[in-house]
Amino acid sequence: MSVSRRVLGNLRAVLAPVAAGMGVMAAAAAVLVPTLAGGAGAGGGGAGRAATPVVTHPAYGPGTASGTSPAAGCTPRNAAESLQPSSDDGPAVARIKERGQLVVGVDQNTYRWGYRDPATGKLAGFDIDLARAIATDILGPDAKVVFKAVPTDQRIPALQKRRVDMVVRTMTINCARKKLVAFSTSYFQGGQQVLAPKASAVKAFDDSLRGKRVCTAAGSTGEAELAARPHGAKVLTVPNQLDCLVRLQLGQADAVVTDNALAAAQAAQDPAVELKGRPFTDEPYGVAMNEADTDLVRRVNKVLDDYRAGGAPDGPWMRAYRKWLKADLPDISGPPSPEYSD
Repeated sequence: MSVSRRVLGNLRAVLAPVAAGMGVMAAAAAVLVPTLAGGAGAGGGGAGRAATPVVTHPAYGPGTASGTSPAAGCTPRNAAESLQPSSDDGPAVARIKERGQLVVGVDQNTYRWGYRDPATGKLAGFDIDLARAIATDILGPDAKVVFKAVPTDQRIPALQKRRVDMVVRTMTINCARKKLVAFSTSYFQGGQQVLAPKASAVKAFDDSLRGKRVCTAAGSTGEAELAARPHGAKVLTVPNQLDCLVRLQLGQADAVVTDNALAAAQAAQDPAVELKGRPFTDEPYGVAMNEADTDLVRRVNKVLDDYRAGGAPDGPWMRAYRKWLKADLPDISGPPSPEYSD
């Protein structure tokens, strides 16, 4: 690209309401440690552990080698099914309690979901609130959370190499990923959609993309959809979805394909762009964990049951929705219902 990495980083800091710097957060007993990228920075959930054997999935990268797969029998219709909730402690929950902190992979660049609030310097958003609720359930009211900023294409490697205990980062549940990691039940329902300048000739995820430069995050479901149906577009991949908004603003991309929940947040940041067409996939978001940590999956599902509170208007999920998402996604009546496989 013609724009240097340093210049691009500066533009991201200007064009999005997040802070570029990393460091220690003193507030709310939470700590932010350096970004996980490539093989850098083992720690938190995996310090002192042997390297995890990995295999490679053509769409989503490395994952743990395993004799059994949680994706056995998985279809698009039942992909969001997870394990029944339980508050019982198992090896994974015990490990977290012994350590005294929950290590969570998050985003710090996605407005409304996981971002650094420039007014406070703190991480904030829908996903951040959920991660704190999980930590409180496991570790108590003074829970310590270590947040690690994880690029989109490093979410699965971070889990499989035990650099984090879980990822709470607008991560879509699907069968390909369930071959590599375990998921909670769905806590939000989105869909892939196109984001482009309001004056653009791009109309939707269709042949109006022909000849256009379309940006998406590496390792995302948007990348998989474009690989299957490019509509004649030239696909540009970047490590983080926010980079696509910057490319769009710099004139280096003509459109973006991403989850509509993320696209709506980006449109809120830049009034010159808008969502085009309609969502063309189902994107149930789940909390992702190492596939061996079945007790942690059940514990997170128990937290999610409490968090949904039956869709009650004064429940935690609805309060978080009104605070973070309603302004950009106004027509949601409640959380998705949980689905279980056992």
